[in-house]
Amino acid sequence: MHAFDVLADPVRRRLLELLAEGERSSGDMTDIIQTEFGVTQSAVSQHLKVLRDNGFATVRVDGARRIYAVNAEPMQDIDVWLDRFRAFWAPKLEALATEIARGKRQRRLADAAKTTEPESSPAADASTAKSAGTRRAR
Repeated sequence: MHAFDVLADPVRRRLLELLAEGERSSGDMTDIIQTEFGVTQSAVSQHLKVLRDNGFATVRVDGARRIYAVNAEPMQDIDVWLDRFRAFWAPKLEALATEIARGKRQRRLADAAKTTEPESSPAADASTAKSAGTRRAR
């Protein structure tokens, strides 16, 4: 089975996401997948078998439990295939990163300008209020 065929199924992708977080028992993953996708334990076992048979996951026995781990090697094949397409999105992502950095810099400068503005003192506020009151009274 081709790597993209393995990854085409959302249940298998989710299983790989769980395994990317660290080793997990088949029972743990079955509980999560059954809750999220409403599939049977047998269906989850079949998906795990596809991942094992195609090299995306490894399994070891720990007493009565089967502990699964992700195998990143098949992902490298996908990465190599995707590499030829990076030229389409890499410049756009770099431009986006530049704009984000520019926006952060402008916010920092604006915040710095706000903190360097002189604050009015209570005496100056009273003086301003008094002169405003005097002008109104005239």
